[in-house]
Amino acid sequence: MSEMSGCAPKAAAPGLISVVIPVYNGLPLLDHQLVALAAQDHAGEFEVIVSDNRSTDGLREHLATHPLAERLALRCVDSFGAQGRSHACNVGAAAARGQFIVFCDADDAVHPGWLGAMSRAAQDFDAVGGAVETRALNTAAVASWRSMPNAEERFEHAGYLSYAIGCNLGVWRSALDAVGGFDESLVGGGEDAALSWSLQLAGFTLGHTPEAVVSYRFRDSRRGTWRQMVNYGRGSVHLYLRFRDRGLPRPSIRDSALGWVGVLVLNPLVPRIGAVPPRGMWIAQTAFMTGRLRESVRLRVRYL
Repeated sequence: MSEMSGCAPKAAAPGLISVVIPVYNGLPLLDHQLVALAAQDHAGEFEVIVSDNRSTDGLREHLATHPLAERLALRCVDSFGAQGRSHACNVGAAAARGQFIVFCDADDAVHPGWLGAMSRAAQDFDAVGGAVETRALNTAAVASWRSMPNAEERFEHAGYLSYAIGCNLGVWRSALDAVGGFDESLVGGGEDAALSWSLQLAGFTLGHTPEAVVSYRFRDSRRGTWRQMVNYGRGSVHLYLRFRDRGLPRPSIRDSALGWVGVLVLNPLVPRIGAVPPRGMWIAQTAFMTGRLRESVRLRVRYL
């Protein structure tokens, strides 16, 4: 059952649903996502738009003869104008023929009931987020590096509004256009929260449907995890700058202290009694806090 933030008038079920996948050098993992989309149990019509964000791995040529092209009503559009997920999503949405647009990522895998759950929830909300699970596409070791909300829980920002994760987000075109789409100034993370918050602050409703499940793929190397989490930390500062005048609070002294205590406690070199936490967990925590600190210093804003 879907949960809500506010309540929109009940709408008709979406007709054509447009699935937008922003891609930068996403082969070969994109093929697994396309297979997952072809396995949807949704009875309605949908199309898939791959937004090519300056790929150099032969993406367009690969898709031109893809065996699932007809089944998925597959199209590839160029989003070469600017590097970044937000730009790729906006270009893909502009090319969409449907009035309800859903976004997923090239390296994940949607579950068979994903589109059906999104379609049902779209009748009650202006925008919808779903659930992620992290066991199917990650080793047990990698899955232990980061935590995610369980299926029934929303993604939350402490002391502020909930948001839908960008790899599992649906929105009516009218609502998306009303807030200007994804914020292209946010590069490296935070664009999903920014869109979710902009929608809610503009009076639109954001629902959550646990039946719309995506298998989420973590970075499987320590280097990749470090780079991604530093970017997320940097992005959190930019989110604060954008939304502080709309009520987004700074982290409390307690929360900031706990973040840095976590860096110390999770350090595998610190002597301890009992099990040593996974090194990847320490890397993720340290990278996020480092990114936040560096960007706070660079922009001369207190967001530690």
